[in-house]
Amino acid sequence: MNQSKRIAIVAALEDEIAQILSNMTITESKLLAGRKFWLAVHHDREVVVVLSGIGKVAAAITTVCLIENFEVSQIVYTGVAGAVSEALNVGDIVVGTRFIQHDMDASPLFPRFVVPGYPTHYFEAEPQLAMNLKEASEKALMGLANVVRFDGLFKLRSAQVHSGTVLSGDQFISSSSVRDRLRREHPGALAVEMEGAAVAQVCKDYGTQFGMVRTVSDSAEEQAEKDFSLFLSSVASQYSALIIKEYLKLC
Repeated sequence: MNQSKRIAIVAALEDEIAQILSNMTITESKLLAGRKFWLAVHHDREVVVVLSGIGKVAAAITTVCLIENFEVSQIVYTGVAGAVSEALNVGDIVVGTRFIQHDMDASPLFPRFVVPGYPTHYFEAEPQLAMNLKEASEKALMGLANVVRFDGLFKLRSAQVHSGTVLSGDQFISSSSVRDRLRREHPGALAVEMEGAAVAQVCKDYGTQFGMVRTVSDSAEEQAEKDFSLFLSSVASQYSALIIKEYLKLC
């Protein structure tokens, strides 16, 4: 057994971790702060898997619980996200390299998007962790054609892996006008979700390695709610499970 500290695998929704758990040997579960933490073994690595709940506060609480109670060396957040960049298609994979709270605004006391007390408006992923997630995602895509059944729900183009900026906020983006505003305010941003920047902030404070990989489920516009639900139930859980499986092989 690899005796290094545990790797934490976190997602916001049950469908995002169900398949991940089914691939692991669960040794124990613990309840803490209203959350169930599954201790498991996968590819000779000690892993803890947890459902964080939705939003920045829920994700931050979960992150603190992981760091202070489970001796994790790194935290990997997985799940789905909405596309901000026009270069992304449904089914693409996004590996976050830096994270911005797009709903943070303490101006005029502080520059917009800057969390007070920090020197810049973004938090970074651990570079090697992000590189490993990118490699794992590329390997996972090679096998996805044999794993995922699309059943005509999505006209998916050849999926690609992208690395870059991810936006986080306590909003589910389902408006093309809001999405377009995010594009203008954060040129080059790839995707938007609701937890990543908060987890990155807590990990920075604790000195814990952090990385995130998300599958694009929708285009963050008026059809987003329908696309999100269908994609989550039919595709996303298998994406996440295969990516995490490949990632743990690299650790």
